[in-house]
Amino acid sequence: MMARALYSLLWPLATPLLKRYLRRRARQAPAYLEHWDERFGDNLPKQDGRELIWLHAVSVGETRAALPLVQALQQRYPQARFVITQMTPTGRATAQQLYPHAEVRYLPYDNARVMRRFVAALQPRCVILMETEIWPNLIHACHQAGVPLLLANARLSQKSLRGYQRIAPLIRPALRQLSAIAAQSADDAQRLAALGARDITVCGNSKYDFTPPPAQLALGAQFRQHIGTRPVLLCASTRDGEEALILAAWQQAAVGEALLVLVPRHPERFAAVAALAAAHGLRVQCRSDAAAVSCETQVWIGDSMGELFAYYAAADVAFVGGSLLDFGAQNLIEAASIGVPVLLGPSTYNFAEASTLALAAGAACQVADADALVARALALLADAPRRQQMQAAGLAFTARHRGASARMVALLAALLG
Repeated sequence: MMARALYSLLWPLATPLLKRYLRRRARQAPAYLEHWDERFGDNLPKQDGRELIWLHAVSVGETRAALPLVQALQQRYPQARFVITQMTPTGRATAQQLYPHAEVRYLPYDNARVMRRFVAALQPRCVILMETEIWPNLIHACHQAGVPLLLANARLSQKSLRGYQRIAPLIRPALRQLSAIAAQSADDAQRLAALGARDITVCGNSKYDFTPPPAQLALGAQFRQHIGTRPVLLCASTRDGEEALILAAWQQAAVGEALLVLVPRHPERFAAVAALAAAHGLRVQCRSDAAAVSCETQVWIGDSMGELFAYYAAADVAFVGGSLLDFGAQNLIEAASIGVPVLLGPSTYNFAEASTLALAAGAACQVADADALVARALALLADAPRRQQMQAAGLAFTARHRGASARMVALLAALLG
């Protein structure tokens, strides 16, 4: 109680700093200045009399992971209204694309007074928090209002556990106010329990239930037509610092006709990555040019939002970014689900179980650094039988682990009686 009281006192003091932070982010991503009123609780949602399910997903990955869960909920509760909240502009844009029939808005910052007003305005039948979204005042406001709370697709890496243990007096009471937790794996459940969580059920990972949108697969076929028959290495969701390492290794290797496709994780870095590739002396084109990829082009920059499955569909081999440097990796399940051979760097703690399973299944290979990444990719691009083996392994691996969304809906239905 004392820790949350101190935490609550800090939020009003932090408001000027938050506004300064948003303005600074807006220099590269102007969308950070949009819907300002929602972030600070000045524009509250309105009820329309229907039963309301509120789902919070912080950014793009969590928003995409929620899609099969939301679809399952819509089948179970067809009359319900859905509100989807995010914290980032890219997450909000993704939600607007994936959930056209839901109300999409920003979650206010975790000011206790604002959060009480927000919960009172929504009057949700239940709240679903995706993955590791632990906001103490949000959770407390829902608990006080008698609103069931499910932490869905919950994951907690060893690194995150150490961080949360430093603020355990704040986090432990919040976890204990949750109605239920649907953990991705037994290891996640064990770490959450070590932090003080209760009522944990291992349900699996809803990311396995995500079905590649047909429109994205068709767009991927168009990309492939624009590229032609050249071998394609996709480096997807790359993080700051990784592109420089990959480009240097690509420049030094004998790549022949192979095309390198770079899709940075954050859109505000699209232009900088294109400039970086050009600075390496490589011939660069961008997806935003909407032109066929020239046979002279060495690097194609995927500077578009919401088209990652299309890039995967056009690739022969895919490296999943965030794993070459210490970022814990991005979602490798998406690539494996359409049968693209996956390469991973050494850092995979955000997808530890999925990485271990994919490697064991033969759907993925792990490399130590950028030079090894390029060497392994070129070897795979020259070995069609090996790629076919990895393709079959990826499809089988993802199929084996589906069903988490249905288990989470069953868990939530039990909470709702």
